[in-house]
Amino acid sequence: MESKMKNKKQLSFVIMKRELKSYFSGPIAYIVSGLFLIITGIVFFSTFFIQGRAELRSFFSLMPLLLSFFVPALSMRVFSEEKRNGSYETLLTLPVTEFQVVIGKFLAVFIEVLIMFIPTLFYIVTAAIFGKPDYGPIIGGYIGLIFLSACFSSIGIFASSITKNQIISFFTAWLICIALTMIDTFLIFLPSSIVSFISYLSASSHFTSISKGIIDTRDLLYFISLTALFITLTVKANKVSKE
Repeated sequence: MESKMKNKKQLSFVIMKRELKSYFSGPIAYIVSGLFLIITGIVFFSTFFIQGRAELRSFFSLMPLLLSFFVPALSMRVFSEEKRNGSYETLLTLPVTEFQVVIGKFLAVFIEVLIMFIPTLFYIVTAAIFGKPDYGPIIGGYIGLIFLSACFSSIGIFASSITKNQIISFFTAWLICIALTMIDTFLIFLPSSIVSFISYLSASSHFTSISKGIIDTRDLLYFISLTALFITLTVKANKVSKE
């Protein structure tokens, strides 16, 4: 039993490594990461130089909106490209299951997003040199980014699994992510009886709570549940397309 579980993990990691190698061998990784760093750099340094505040509050406040765009851009090809050129069917002729393939591809996208964050650690160093930042919200912010990235990565691979067109995949993932990000802005137009439920669906509110340094299990459970849900839906979608 243990050997079977070990083999399943190894197959998922093989697929993950294959995806990462493919990702970094092309230009998309560098274009997306470059654009992300340009935008976040402008946000951080405008706060730093123009407003004279050595903090990352503006950086974190923009993250749900930015990731709603950049994560779909990273994930749009993972399934749709292989289904378009027929290599996905070839992959399934190997001794792997849909679940192993989905987990491998999910981990690859998730790691790609986390790698994109590594250069932003320079902002912490800058804030520490020129100011006295509160490290609680900074640590909370990066913890929130990990969970938000996992959630949006699962949405991205789901969108990629239901179409062979990368553009449709991108916009499907973007619409779901941006809806979860912006949903709380429409609360004033909704009946008070459903405001609390709709508010709970907001990825921004849960991320903001964590980024304040408040680690609430309800916020973590929200991201874990959504991630598990979309991974499950991706497995189901691949099984349906296979049949």
